Amino acid sequence: MPYVTTSDNTEIFYKDWGSGRPVVFSHGWPLNADAWDRQLKAVADAGYRGVAHDRRGHGRSTQTYAGNDMDHYADDLAALLEALDLRDVVLVGHSTGGGEVAHYLGRHGSARVRKAVLLGAVPPLMLQTDGNPEGTPLAAFDDIRAGVLGDRSAFYQGLSVPFFGANREGATVSQGARDQFWRLGMQAGLAAAYDCVEQFSAVDFTADLEKIVVPVLVAHGDDDQIVPIAASALKTAEIVKDATLKVYEGAPHGLHGAYEEQFTDDLLAFIAD
Repeated sequence: MPYVTTSDNTEIFYKDWGSGRPVVFSHGWPLNADAWDRQLKAVADAGYRGVAHDRRGHGRSTQTYAGNDMDHYADDLAALLEALDLRDVVLVGHSTGGGEVAHYLGRHGSARVRKAVLLGAVPPLMLQTDGNPEGTPLAAFDDIRAGVLGDRSAFYQGLSVPFFGANREGATVSQGARDQFWRLGMQAGLAAAYDCVEQFSAVDFTADLEKIVVPVLVAHGDDDQIVPIAASALKTAEIVKDATLKVYEGAPHGLHGAYEEQFTDDLLAFIAD
């Protein structure tokens, strides 16, 4: 299997499908690159090179105890782009992966990047504070940490319900999709999964967003129960200099069915320009 080795000897697994202009995908917590398989195939089929990696501590990458923080995530992404010598890249990040993409651009700049896509992404800040009243209270993230440390198998099964909006009337998400969420989540190391909660909840990406100079597609479901749109996409679209906001009416955090098909179409249209 292909790996990139980082400066702290962490092995980062990646998939590399197709050829052409590169489109690089960063996954959400607690998943891995497999979450992007449909989009990887779609971009490869359309004549692009799709690349997706497992974040450190997740999937097939090294199950790290240390370094599970946004600086390392962004640096690992930089190491991947440099090792494969990828240029004119479109970066695509979902949820925590959207934070990774934003922090990469803020920390490493856009010399290798032509565009970015933030889907259901955590920036600018998920945590509720005096300056961010639309955010999610700290108690909710403490509950997530407790779930990860406790019976995480049962916790991930339960989390798949709001993730895909399975608790909404008329929900059509399959049990298979929920099982896949559980399967990928269980591949993440405990230490990395636990540490990542603080990274997606408490890191403020405002300064990173302000530094982004490439065009950005900000896509988000307006019924996202995991990363509520009011504290995320709506604010991000105001901060990023060249942002296009796309709201999927009724869509949950984990896009599936017609919602996912629409996003894939929008992604292909955005990267084609």
